[in-house]
Amino acid sequence: MLLSVLTATVVLQTTPMPREVTLPSEPAALSGTLVDAGPDASAALIIAGSGPTDRDGNSPLGVSAGTYRLLADDLAAQGISTLRYDKRGVGQSAGAMVAEADLRFSHFVDDARAWAGLLREQTGQSCVWLIGHSEGSLIAQSVAAEDPTGICGLVLVSGAGRPAAVVLREQLSGGTPEPYLSQALTIVDALDAGETIDCPPLFAALCRASVQPYVISWMDVDPAALAAQSVLPTLVVQGSTDIQTTVTDAQALAGAREGIELAVLEGVNHVLKRAPIERTANLATYADPALPLADGVVPTISAFILRPREAQPQP
Repeated sequence: MLLSVLTATVVLQTTPMPREVTLPSEPAALSGTLVDAGPDASAALIIAGSGPTDRDGNSPLGVSAGTYRLLADDLAAQGISTLRYDKRGVGQSAGAMVAEADLRFSHFVDDARAWAGLLREQTGQSCVWLIGHSEGSLIAQSVAAEDPTGICGLVLVSGAGRPAAVVLREQLSGGTPEPYLSQALTIVDALDAGETIDCPPLFAALCRASVQPYVISWMDVDPAALAAQSVLPTLVVQGSTDIQTTVTDAQALAGAREGIELAVLEGVNHVLKRAPIERTANLATYADPALPLADGVVPTISAFILRPREAQPQP
C-alpha cells in the first residue's frame, strides 16, 4: 500500500500542470494555456481552426470534442510542451476582438507569431513547432512563410491544400440545390476576385458586408504555394473519414515539394476521433469530449517532432 501511495505521488509530481498565460494585445490581452513538459522538452504551439473555436477545440457552433485539450495532454505525456490559446474574439480573448469589418486573416497570423515568441520565452527553446489544425494549418504556414526564424517545423493537421474558393465551390456543389447553388457560386467567384458585393440575406454567413474583407483576405492565400516555398520540416496529417477536408487536400500539400511527409490516418475524422464516414455518426463525435483521440494521432505527431533534427527530411 505504501509503495502504491509513493508511486502515485511521484506520478502527480511529474505530470505537467497547465497554467494560464496571457499575451499583450490591443484592444485587450489574449489568453492561453501552457503545459510545460520540462526544461529540455520540445515545444509546440497549437493553432485552432476557423470560426469561434477556443483553446480546447470547442465552439458554440456545436463542437465540444475537446480536441486541442486532449492533444495537449497526450503530447505532454510524450514529453512535448504545448501552448494553446483562445483566438482573438473567442473565450477569454473575447475582449481582443476588433470590429468585424476591420478583421483580416493577417490578424490571426500576427497573433500566432506572437504566441510562438511567447512560447519560446516561456520554455527557453530556441525554436518551437507549429501544429495547425484546419484553418490553423494555413495560419501556421503563413507565419513560417513570412519569417521562419524560431520555428522548428510545421505539423499541418486536417488542413486545406487548395485555396479557400476552390474548396468552397466543391463543398457547395456537393449538396446545394438550384437556384441557390448558382447564386452561391457567383458570390464565391466575386469574393475570390477581390470584389465586394451586395449580399443576399440567405448567404449572410458567407458574405455579409462586414465579413467580406476577411473572406477576401482569406481567399487570397494558397496553401500549396506556401508549402512549396517553405524549407522547414513539414508533416501533413489527414484522417480518411474527415468530412470537412479531404485526402486530396493533404496530397496537394504534401506534393507541393520534395521532403514533405504525409500521414493518412485510417478511420480518423476532422476532430481527430475514430469515426465512420457516415455523416450522422461522424458528427456525433464532435460533441463527445470523453471520446479519446484516435490511436494514431499523437504517436504520428510526437514521433515527427521528437525525431533528431539531423534526421529530418530536407527539401
